[in-house]
Amino acid sequence: MELVANSRDIFRKKVRFLRRQGITPVNVIGHQIEPLSLQCDTKNLQKVLVQTGQTGLITLKVDNSNQPRNVMVREIQRDPRTGQLLHVDFYQVRMDVKVRVEVPIVLIGEAPALKMKENYLAHELNTLSVECLPEAMPSRVEVDVSILEETDQSIHVEDISLGEGITILNAPEQLVARISTRFVEEEEKAVEEVEGEERAEGEVTAEEEAPGGPREEGSSGR
Repeated sequence: MELVANSRDIFRKKVRFLRRQGITPVNVIGHQIEPLSLQCDTKNLQKVLVQTGQTGLITLKVDNSNQPRNVMVREIQRDPRTGQLLHVDFYQVRMDVKVRVEVPIVLIGEAPALKMKENYLAHELNTLSVECLPEAMPSRVEVDVSILEETDQSIHVEDISLGEGITILNAPEQLVARISTRFVEEEEKAVEEVEGEERAEGEVTAEEEAPGGPREEGSSGR
Protein backbone atom coordinates (compact mmCIF):
# COMPACT_ATOMS: atom_id res chain seq x y z
CA MET A 1 0.00 0.00 0.00
CA GLU A 2 1.13 3.53 -0.78
CA LEU A 3 0.46 6.58 1.36
CA VAL A 4 1.36 10.22 0.71
CA ALA A 5 2.43 12.42 3.63
CA ASN A 6 3.59 16.00 3.93
CA SER A 7 5.81 17.77 6.43
CA ARG A 8 4.01 19.24 9.44
CA ASP A 9 4.81 22.43 11.36
CA ILE A 10 1.73 22.45 13.61
CA PHE A 11 2.06 20.74 16.99
CA ARG A 12 0.42 20.05 20.34
CA LYS A 13 -3.05 21.52 20.90
CA LYS A 14 -3.07 23.32 17.56
CA VAL A 15 -3.33 20.01 15.68
CA ARG A 16 -7.07 20.08 16.35
CA PHE A 17 -7.31 22.64 13.55
CA LEU A 18 -5.75 20.09 11.19
CA ARG A 19 -8.32 17.46 12.14
CA ARG A 20 -11.15 19.88 11.38
CA GLN A 21 -9.72 20.20 7.87
CA GLY A 22 -9.68 16.42 7.33
CA ILE A 23 -5.97 16.05 8.09
CA THR A 24 -4.44 13.65 10.61
CA PRO A 25 -1.04 14.27 12.29
CA VAL A 26 1.41 11.35 12.03
CA ASN A 27 4.95 10.65 13.22
CA VAL A 28 7.65 8.41 11.78
CA ILE A 29 10.30 6.94 14.04
CA GLY A 30 12.86 4.19 13.57
CA HIS A 31 16.32 2.91 14.33
CA GLN A 32 19.04 5.42 13.44
CA ILE A 33 16.68 7.93 11.80
CA GLU A 34 15.55 11.38 12.82
CA PRO A 35 11.88 11.39 13.90
CA LEU A 36 9.58 13.00 11.35
CA SER A 37 6.44 15.05 12.08
CA LEU A 38 4.07 14.61 9.14
CA GLN A 39 0.42 14.90 8.19
CA CYS A 40 -1.85 12.82 5.96
CA ASP A 41 -5.24 13.20 4.35
CA THR A 42 -7.54 11.47 6.84
CA LYS A 43 -9.70 9.64 4.27
CA ASN A 44 -6.70 8.20 2.44
CA LEU A 45 -5.03 7.28 5.71
CA GLN A 46 -8.11 5.44 6.95
CA LYS A 47 -8.36 3.43 3.71
CA VAL A 48 -4.73 2.34 4.04
CA LEU A 49 -5.15 1.39 7.71
CA VAL A 50 -8.21 -0.74 6.94
CA GLN A 51 -6.30 -2.73 4.32
CA THR A 52 -2.96 -3.09 6.10
CA GLY A 53 -4.03 -3.29 9.73
CA GLN A 54 -1.16 -3.03 12.19
CA THR A 55 1.10 -5.54 10.47
CA GLY A 56 1.01 -4.59 6.79
CA LEU A 57 3.88 -2.89 5.00
CA ILE A 58 3.23 0.68 3.78
CA THR A 59 5.22 2.64 1.22
CA LEU A 60 5.26 6.18 2.59
CA LYS A 61 6.00 9.00 0.14
CA VAL A 62 7.04 12.15 1.99
CA ASP A 63 6.72 15.50 0.20
CA ASN A 64 6.79 13.71 -3.19
CA SER A 65 10.30 12.42 -2.48
CA ASN A 66 11.80 9.94 -4.93
CA GLN A 67 12.93 7.81 -2.00
CA PRO A 68 9.84 6.39 -0.27
CA ARG A 69 10.07 4.96 3.22
CA ASN A 70 8.95 1.45 4.21
CA VAL A 71 6.92 1.76 7.40
CA MET A 72 4.57 -0.24 9.59
CA VAL A 73 1.92 1.00 12.00
CA ARG A 74 3.18 1.24 15.56
CA GLU A 75 0.26 2.96 17.31
CA ILE A 76 -3.16 4.31 16.37
CA GLN A 77 -4.92 6.83 18.61
CA ARG A 78 -8.68 7.34 18.38
CA ASP A 79 -11.21 9.35 20.34
CA PRO A 80 -12.72 6.80 22.81
CA ARG A 81 -16.17 8.35 22.48
CA THR A 82 -16.48 9.00 18.76
CA GLY A 83 -13.84 6.69 17.27
CA GLN A 84 -12.35 9.65 15.35
CA LEU A 85 -8.80 9.10 14.14
CA LEU A 86 -6.52 11.38 16.19
CA HIS A 87 -2.92 10.36 15.54
CA VAL A 88 -0.82 7.58 13.99
CA ASP A 89 2.76 6.56 14.73
CA PHE A 90 4.70 4.72 12.02
CA TYR A 91 7.90 2.75 12.46
CA GLN A 92 10.37 2.81 9.58
CA VAL A 93 11.76 -0.65 8.89
CA ARG A 94 14.69 -2.07 6.96
CA MET A 95 13.70 -4.77 4.52
CA ASP A 96 16.71 -6.89 5.48
CA VAL A 97 16.11 -6.75 9.24
CA LYS A 98 13.53 -8.89 11.04
CA VAL A 99 10.82 -7.25 13.12
CA ARG A 100 8.61 -8.50 15.94
CA VAL A 101 4.89 -7.84 15.74
CA GLU A 102 1.68 -8.98 17.45
CA VAL A 103 -0.50 -10.48 14.72
CA PRO A 104 -4.26 -10.97 15.31
CA ILE A 105 -5.57 -14.53 15.49
CA VAL A 106 -8.80 -15.18 13.58
CA LEU A 107 -10.79 -18.38 14.17
CA ILE A 108 -12.28 -19.87 11.00
CA GLY A 109 -14.44 -22.89 10.22
CA GLU A 110 -17.12 -24.59 12.33
CA ALA A 111 -16.34 -26.87 15.25
CA PRO A 112 -18.47 -30.07 15.16
CA ALA A 113 -18.39 -30.14 18.96
CA LEU A 114 -20.63 -27.04 19.01
CA LYS A 115 -23.58 -29.14 17.80
CA MET A 116 -24.07 -30.03 21.47
CA LYS A 117 -25.96 -27.14 23.05
CA GLU A 118 -23.98 -27.23 26.29
CA ASN A 119 -20.66 -26.70 24.46
CA TYR A 120 -19.14 -23.36 23.55
CA LEU A 121 -15.92 -22.21 21.89
CA ALA A 122 -13.52 -20.28 24.13
CA HIS A 123 -11.05 -18.04 22.25
CA GLU A 124 -8.17 -17.85 24.73
CA LEU A 125 -5.42 -16.11 22.69
CA ASN A 126 -6.21 -13.11 20.48
CA THR A 127 -2.76 -12.27 19.06
CA LEU A 128 0.36 -14.20 18.14
CA SER A 129 3.84 -12.77 18.62
CA VAL A 130 5.91 -13.42 15.49
CA GLU A 131 9.29 -12.41 14.08
CA CYS A 132 10.17 -12.20 10.39
CA LEU A 133 11.26 -9.88 7.61
CA PRO A 134 8.78 -7.03 6.97
CA GLU A 135 7.69 -8.30 3.54
CA ALA A 136 6.82 -11.73 5.00
CA MET A 137 4.71 -10.40 7.87
CA PRO A 138 1.17 -11.88 7.78
CA SER A 139 -1.78 -9.53 8.26
CA ARG A 140 -3.49 -12.15 10.42
CA VAL A 141 -3.18 -15.77 11.54
CA GLU A 142 -6.12 -18.02 10.66
CA VAL A 143 -6.79 -20.97 12.95
CA ASP A 144 -9.23 -23.62 11.71
CA VAL A 145 -11.45 -24.87 14.54
CA SER A 146 -13.19 -27.54 12.43
CA ILE A 147 -10.83 -30.10 13.99
CA LEU A 148 -12.53 -29.65 17.37
CA GLU A 149 -14.98 -32.56 17.38
CA GLU A 150 -15.30 -33.38 21.08
CA THR A 151 -15.68 -31.64 24.43
CA ASP A 152 -12.41 -30.51 26.06
CA GLN A 153 -10.50 -30.62 22.76
CA SER A 154 -8.19 -27.65 22.28
CA ILE A 155 -5.72 -25.94 19.95
CA HIS A 156 -2.34 -24.74 21.19
CA VAL A 157 0.34 -22.49 19.72
CA GLU A 158 2.37 -25.56 18.74
CA ASP A 159 -0.48 -26.59 16.43
CA ILE A 160 -0.11 -23.41 14.32
CA SER A 161 2.07 -23.53 11.23
CA LEU A 162 3.15 -20.36 9.44
CA GLY A 163 5.20 -19.71 6.32
CA GLU A 164 8.92 -20.25 5.97
CA GLY A 165 11.01 -17.61 7.67
CA ILE A 166 8.31 -16.71 10.23
CA THR A 167 9.17 -17.53 13.84
CA ILE A 168 6.47 -17.81 16.52
CA LEU A 169 7.67 -16.38 19.84
CA ASN A 170 4.81 -17.58 22.08
CA ALA A 171 5.26 -20.63 24.30
CA PRO A 172 4.26 -23.80 22.36
CA GLU A 173 1.92 -24.98 25.13
CA GLN A 174 -0.04 -21.70 25.23
CA LEU A 175 -3.75 -22.28 24.69
CA VAL A 176 -5.38 -20.69 21.63
CA ALA A 177 -8.93 -22.09 21.61
CA ARG A 178 -10.86 -24.87 23.30
CA ILE A 179 -14.27 -26.48 23.59
CA SER A 180 -15.80 -25.97 27.04
CA THR A 181 -19.08 -27.05 28.62
CA ARG A 182 -21.71 -24.85 30.26
CA PHE A 183 -23.32 -27.70 32.26
CA VAL A 184 -26.73 -26.45 31.17
CA GLU A 185 -28.70 -29.38 32.59
CA GLU A 186 -27.13 -29.12 36.03
CA GLU A 187 -27.66 -25.36 36.13
CA GLU A 188 -31.31 -25.71 35.11
CA LYS A 189 -31.87 -28.42 37.73
CA ALA A 190 -30.31 -26.23 40.44
CA VAL A 191 -32.53 -23.30 39.43
CA GLU A 192 -35.63 -25.50 39.54
CA GLU A 193 -34.73 -26.77 43.02
CA VAL A 194 -34.25 -23.24 44.33
CA GLU A 195 -37.52 -22.07 42.78
CA GLY A 196 -39.31 -25.12 44.27
CA GLU A 197 -37.97 -24.36 47.75
CA GLU A 198 -39.00 -20.71 47.44
CA ARG A 199 -42.54 -21.71 46.38
CA ALA A 200 -42.80 -24.15 49.31
CA GLU A 201 -41.67 -21.53 51.79
CA GLY A 202 -44.17 -19.08 50.32
CA GLU A 203 -47.04 -21.55 50.69
CA VAL A 204 -46.18 -22.27 54.34
CA THR A 205 -46.01 -18.56 55.15
CA ALA A 206 -49.35 -17.88 53.49
CA GLU A 207 -50.95 -20.76 55.37
CA GLU A 208 -49.69 -19.52 58.74
CA GLU A 209 -50.93 -15.99 58.14
CA ALA A 210 -54.34 -16.91 56.73
CA PRO A 211 -57.40 -16.39 59.10
CA GLY A 212 -58.96 -19.58 60.46
CA GLY A 213 -55.73 -21.42 60.13
CA PRO A 214 -54.78 -24.55 62.10
CA ARG A 215 -55.66 -24.54 65.83
CA GLU A 216 -54.44 -26.66 68.70
CA GLU A 217 -56.53 -29.73 69.51
CA GLY A 218 -59.25 -29.09 72.03
CA SER A 219 -59.63 -25.43 71.16
CA SER A 220 -63.22 -24.17 71.12
CA GLY A 221 -62.44 -21.52 68.59
CA ARG A 222 -63.82 -18.83 70.91
